[in-house]
Amino acid sequence: MTLPGVLALFCFAYMPMFGAIIAFKSFNVEKGIWGSEWAGFDNFRYLFASSDAWRITYNTLYLNALFIVFGLIISVGLALLMNEIKNRWMNRFYQSALFFPYLLSWVVVGYIGFTLLSTDNGLVNKWLAYSGAEPIQWFAEPKYWPVILVLVNSWKIAGYYSIIYLAGMLGISNDFYEAARIDGASKWQQIRSITLPLLVPIITVMTLLQIGRIFYADFGLFYNVTRDTGLLYETTDVIDTYVFRMLRTVGDIGMASSAGFYQAIVGLLLVVLSNYVVRRIDKDNALF
Repeated sequence: MTLPGVLALFCFAYMPMFGAIIAFKSFNVEKGIWGSEWAGFDNFRYLFASSDAWRITYNTLYLNALFIVFGLIISVGLALLMNEIKNRWMNRFYQSALFFPYLLSWVVVGYIGFTLLSTDNGLVNKWLAYSGAEPIQWFAEPKYWPVILVLVNSWKIAGYYSIIYLAGMLGISNDFYEAARIDGASKWQQIRSITLPLLVPIITVMTLLQIGRIFYADFGLFYNVTRDTGLLYETTDVIDTYVFRMLRTVGDIGMASSAGFYQAIVGLLLVVLSNYVVRRIDKDNALF
């Protein structure tokens, strides 16, 4: 039963690893990977010599950290609310409604965002005008976009993660809650003393997995929702979008590969470090 998954993992995760050698070569399509000349760390020097290197690194870490924190809070909150719905059909309806945005393409989400935030005909600006406020040129004001991206990302993925946490809640024995009610515990006390502590292992695993990809920005989110607007690069340009632009304009595959290699190594170090911290606190909740 595990064979299809193992084969898929081997083909798409392990076989492409030998391509990491491109990061250390001056890649030439005609010569191929092995025939191209060695460049050493020149591709990495080119990446970090750019004045944009630290900006895109900061944006990637900062925005992904916000996604992890707010995504966790919102998804756990939604799971707690759905856990209180006793009507079977309503519970299924809410789960389906919350999960639906996760299935939408970022291209579709980008057009929805443009419909809301368009300067002339956007629904948000129309609402602001109706309220007597001045319309905002959303696609020319980078200071608003960390909040916008957090809201959009949470709207799209919170339903998916909430179902995972809800499944964890359904596995908690009802005996705990009955004993708590007999002792006079309120609903909030039951959540704080029973539900959340028993969810810690699942929350820890999910958070560690997200930390492992904290250096990988969701390209679809940052490219389609912001519409790759140059005026927003100050707060929305991340490693993935920057590398894509460099690859599209310069065509330097070696530099793009070095950025991917850099992301993978840092992601691995972050997972190991985070797992070490968790193990020092409670080794039962560590991944390894």
